[in-house]
Amino acid sequence: MGKPTGFMEFPRRDRTYAPVGDRLGHYHEFVIPLESETLKQQGGRCMDCGIPFCHDACPVNNIIPDWNDLVYRQDFRRALDVLHSTNNFPEFTGRICPAPCEAACTLNLQDEPVTIKTIECAIIDRAWEEGWIEPQIPEERTGKRVVIVGSGPSGMACAQQLARAGHSVVVYEKADRIGGLLRYGIPDFKLDKKVIDRRIGQMQAEGVDFRPNTHIGVDRPAQELLDRYDALVLTGGAEQPRDLPAPGRELDGIHFAMDFLRSNSKRVQGDEPPADEFISAEGKHVVVIGGGDTGSDCIGTSNRHGALSVTQLEILPEPPEKEDKSTTWPHWPNKKRTSSSQEEGCERKFSVATKEFFGENGRVTGLKAIQVEWSKDENGGWKMSEVAGSEFDLKADLVTLAMGFTHPVHEGMLEQLGVQLDGRGNVQGATEGAKAYHTSQDKVFAAGDMRRGQSLVVWAIREGRQCARAVDAFLMGESDLPR
Repeated sequence: MGKPTGFMEFPRRDRTYAPVGDRLGHYHEFVIPLESETLKQQGGRCMDCGIPFCHDACPVNNIIPDWNDLVYRQDFRRALDVLHSTNNFPEFTGRICPAPCEAACTLNLQDEPVTIKTIECAIIDRAWEEGWIEPQIPEERTGKRVVIVGSGPSGMACAQQLARAGHSVVVYEKADRIGGLLRYGIPDFKLDKKVIDRRIGQMQAEGVDFRPNTHIGVDRPAQELLDRYDALVLTGGAEQPRDLPAPGRELDGIHFAMDFLRSNSKRVQGDEPPADEFISAEGKHVVVIGGGDTGSDCIGTSNRHGALSVTQLEILPEPPEKEDKSTTWPHWPNKKRTSSSQEEGCERKFSVATKEFFGENGRVTGLKAIQVEWSKDENGGWKMSEVAGSEFDLKADLVTLAMGFTHPVHEGMLEQLGVQLDGRGNVQGATEGAKAYHTSQDKVFAAGDMRRGQSLVVWAIREGRQCARAVDAFLMGESDLPR
């Protein structure tokens, strides 16, 4: 470790944001990076713990103390190699990962964790600026052909690893551009799409063949892929949104969050959607149902549209402002977090259930809600009950349902392939053993949200990498690819 006493000498410093008034007028990223000397000090704060809990908390098992030390020594070139050894796309995770590594940092016992996510992002951004990132073209080709369906972070990670192993890789994507949820589900102000495009360019140079505008199971039968390729990998994500079957749900103005975000992202990225597809929050009272990241993205987008008001409803209780370290660390704590979009303006209501939507002339104008309370039953499980007399109404000209996703879409490709599903409706497949990432069908693999259910981008990258190793071993009898 470069600075044994660094954690005592240097206070935690993290990236800041541009002022709210400035950033609400555009869809560009607004995070302000750390200065070089400050970044060096932050790397020097790493304690090089005897047990680096950050490793275990990071789904891709980033070798965090090593690149923290290298940043302190200003050796960004070697830091990049360490970072890339476990993570194909640190520019994604450095922007949108919630950083469970920082929650597990030993210094988080005093609420002063190392700014791991910020250092990670600085390493990869510096690497792109310096031109250090080049295609890694395999010296030999295996002659094996792999097809991947879904171009999100899991599919991209799997494709890059397999291409570097010498296989011929084709990636099909139903949307008009590559990137999956990264492309249209995450707003540009959180992830500039140029960040995706430059990786796509690198992967194309490595031999990956991207084919957008092709919906497997709809435009082309899934069996055709099995007939033409040596292995098929399913990385299409968990896209079935959780609905809210309350009275009045059929009213116009009530949309799934992804439909709202997708229509806005298409416009921001230069594709003007048809008038009947673009969903605008301008001049409207917006209610966002769901308290997670997707709901937060709806808030930030609505405020940039010029919404009159934004209210976010969460059915769960309000978390504590500060976690109990003695009972949670080094695991992900339950505590109240305020996103940059929430800071930009919204009213947050907790322990609220939506009972009914009402409207005029076929359009929503409001909703009826009720307070709920949570308690444990005799088996220790949580149960919800409504608080009598706590009903209230909210104005709502636009409602976005951001309550998560239940499982992959079953109709089409999955039904045609006949793969077995688990009890939650995801594609069944283990992560260990000789059949890791195999589905119930020969030659068919699954990874990412399609296999594990709705999760984080960093889990998607992990599963894509591990699935690539499983596919490589299936095709060649063994694999040198890292997990």
